[in-house]
Amino acid sequence: MQRWITRDITPRRTTAHRAAKLLGVPASWLWPELDNSRESASQAEIVTLYPHRAESPDHLWLDLLAGAEKRVWLYANASLFLPEDNPDSIEIILRKAKDGIEIRIPMADPDSPECALRGLEEQLFDAIPARVRMALSYYSPRVGMPGVQFRLQRSTLYNSIFVYDDEMLVNQHVYGMYGYMAPLLHLRRMEGGTLFDMYIKSFERVWDISSAVEDSNFWRQRTSAIMSATQAIDQRP
Repeated sequence: MQRWITRDITPRRTTAHRAAKLLGVPASWLWPELDNSRESASQAEIVTLYPHRAESPDHLWLDLLAGAEKRVWLYANASLFLPEDNPDSIEIILRKAKDGIEIRIPMADPDSPECALRGLEEQLFDAIPARVRMALSYYSPRVGMPGVQFRLQRSTLYNSIFVYDDEMLVNQHVYGMYGYMAPLLHLRRMEGGTLFDMYIKSFERVWDISSAVEDSNFWRQRTSAIMSATQAIDQRP
């Protein structure tokens, strides 16, 4: 830090933003020259790229989730791998919600033609809607809890987007390939960059056209199944 001041050296963009965050000021206040290149700012937002999502470390997902202080947004068809690979993730999400952190989870409507088409494209057929229903079964008991927002959407899934404050993981889907085989992009928002905010806008557009889980056919079927099971138990001798 001393040489930044005494020798008028501009640090690397990522380092500059970390220092500015500690001081509570925009990095451009300290080093105005950082504003000169929007392209370099967007490139600096790229932390790393995993050729396949399956190659990303399990601890990365938990570390980002545990470190979130403002928002946790999870957009995918099912996100089934999250609770399966990291069983603590759902409880962490609930604790985050209780602490006032914004939780948004849009998922595919398993009864939508878009979800069925996804199964056809990946040659998994009915397995895709079934995976969505299984994931919804994990999350359903949390529907209606304060701070946790669930919605179902019927749009085409171009990318799965997972946001943890100013960090983001983007599963970039490839036609005909399973999600775990597709690339995973790790982004960190930088002042002056445009890549991170582009995916945020995409998430928000999907969120705006999504509907409440409670209004879906899945929810009606779930409610009916619970009532039938409860009645069967009550009628036991």
